[in-house]
Amino acid sequence: MKQNNQNTNAFLIHISAFAGFIVPFGHIITPLIAWQTLKKRSPFLDAHGKEAVNFNLSYTLYALILTLTFIPFAIGTFFRNFNSFNDFSIDFDFTTNIILGFIGLGTVTGIIYLAGIALVIIASLKAKEGENYKYPFTIKFIK
Repeated sequence: MKQNNQNTNAFLIHISAFAGFIVPFGHIITPLIAWQTLKKRSPFLDAHGKEAVNFNLSYTLYALILTLTFIPFAIGTFFRNFNSFNDFSIDFDFTTNIILGFIGLGTVTGIIYLAGIALVIIASLKAKEGENYKYPFTIKFIK
């Protein structure tokens, strides 16, 4: 396979993660399909495909863990403001600590989200240049 065509295909494997904005779990499914169809053409495409799929699986796992961490705090806030079980009235008097906690969690979520976008763009550009790229904090699900 020509080097330029190979670099373009590696670029497309990485950038296909943005299909997640259109299709649920598209950020995993699309690179997986692209990698499966292109992996036999060259070791370069195989390596980039594995890296892209592993990153997107890891990124999804980290987002799931962050979400599961958030749920107990949200439920605890709800029941802390629950006045009594007899009249079923809920007091939505959020304190400064609760509001700052939600803002902090939103900030962390936003940083992780933007970091994921930036890393996909960086990997895509490196692949287009013909370089290998290793995403940071990636769990090697596929070796």
